[in-house]
Amino acid sequence: MYPKVFQINIKVTHNDIDFNGHVNNLKYLEWMIDAAMLHSKSVGFGPEKYKEIGSTWYAKSHYIEYKHPAYENDDLILKTWIEEVGKITSKRKYEIIKNDKLLAFGESVWIYVDFQTHRPKRIPKDIIEKFFN
Repeated sequence: MYPKVFQINIKVTHNDIDFNGHVNNLKYLEWMIDAAMLHSKSVGFGPEKYKEIGSTWYAKSHYIEYKHPAYENDDLILKTWIEEVGKITSKRKYEIIKNDKLLAFGESVWIYVDFQTHRPKRIPKDIIEKFFN
């Protein structure tokens, strides 16, 4: 099985810029989370679907390494995919690119949980299959 790579385009706005004149570090995390949610929705598992089946995802950890800064009006591409899946967790990878240059990369570990009890539960096979070819 190969992961399906999902991609979004980002136009850096004035509101994304911090006092150092480049994209705020927290903005990268926000973009990563947004891309993860859009990717999930694109394969049929948006927030409404998860609520319907009584499950959701909690973040366990996020890691970002910044290689080069991004600035206002930059056009970026964010790529994300599921790298590995365990019984109750999945590891998602991210790349943020400008003109074929890697600006940042990262990963998140997500825990699959019961919507009511907030306890971890096994990730169903049908969800896993949606993220892979």
